[in-house]
Amino acid sequence: MKRTMIVLIVLLAVAGLAFAGGKKESASKAGSTVSHEELVSAAKAEGELNIYTFTSRGSKVGELFENKYGIKTNVTQLGDSAMITRVTAEAKADVAGADLVFAQDSGRVLTELFDTGYLTEYITDELSAVVPDQFESPLVYDLNIKAFIFNSEQPVNVTNVWQLTEPAWKNRIQLKNPQSESVGMNFFVMLTKPEWAEKLERAYKSLYGRDLVLTTPNAGYEFIKALMANAVLGKSDTTICEAVGTKGQAQQLAGLFTINKLRTAHDKNLALEIGYDMVPFSGFMYPIYTGITKNSKHPNAARLFTEFAFTEEGWKPMDTLGDNSPILGSSEDTHSLDYWQKNLVIEDPVWIAAHRYEVEEFVNALI
Repeated sequence: MKRTMIVLIVLLAVAGLAFAGGKKESASKAGSTVSHEELVSAAKAEGELNIYTFTSRGSKVGELFENKYGIKTNVTQLGDSAMITRVTAEAKADVAGADLVFAQDSGRVLTELFDTGYLTEYITDELSAVVPDQFESPLVYDLNIKAFIFNSEQPVNVTNVWQLTEPAWKNRIQLKNPQSESVGMNFFVMLTKPEWAEKLERAYKSLYGRDLVLTTPNAGYEFIKALMANAVLGKSDTTICEAVGTKGQAQQLAGLFTINKLRTAHDKNLALEIGYDMVPFSGFMYPIYTGITKNSKHPNAARLFTEFAFTEEGWKPMDTLGDNSPILGSSEDTHSLDYWQKNLVIEDPVWIAAHRYEVEEFVNALI
């Protein structure tokens, strides 16, 4: 019933849409509203839409939108750094490239795209009413999950993240090289934030019955140092997943990778199990933001697509294990978004923007 009510509220968002600009475009802010029919007409008159996105599944959402409204939709998939660089360059050169962007790497997206005005969020009052406050500005479209995942042929006995830093786990924990993955580096940055450093310090004492002796600025840095000493760095979540889950291994392996890899575990004959309820976290969650570009040639089509993307129809191609809509969650996940928020480290773009450099230097020295 709750899910049905949420969907109905989201669908009502098409009733009031704003044409005017501003940091947050809404009927009350802009002072100019149009009907859904008027917005569709204006979007169709523009005739086309160009999107930059982080995932190949964006093309599937684009196809649904094009079939529904008859607006030619061009979708380009770009990596984190390439996307930020391209959007920035196009804005500075006053070149019309993308109309709408879906991007990750929260600290850089916030400071380099939204704070500069190169991207502007679009959110109606109706949508604002159902998007949780922490995911509203900038507007979060998707929340991706990476968790500690174990080979399940042996019982998973790790309940505290500090156990993965013990000598017994040397070369048995795998993760993607943070030098090649912004969200992985952002996870490490978040661990140095006082609230997470304090949680790690308490987790250490809970496990070992003694205080953590620091050789670094705080327990977050200390955990990073200890984990990296045990870790095997991989190039992709897919190869790490397959290495961890291969059956018949003498020693249990673990990895930190996206949980959507469990969707193909059966077909690949892999033995995998998420480390749920680990202390003080089971992994991390990172946001995908969406915004309309400064030089958009098709702003009405971009607004219409934004509304469409947050409906159940538009979310369907994205609705997989590991991807969570901030209002619809994930129909494939047995755990709720609320559960994950309590058990994962979530990116704080302001903290990451302020401290990414120093933590990155620390991590690079360890590698």
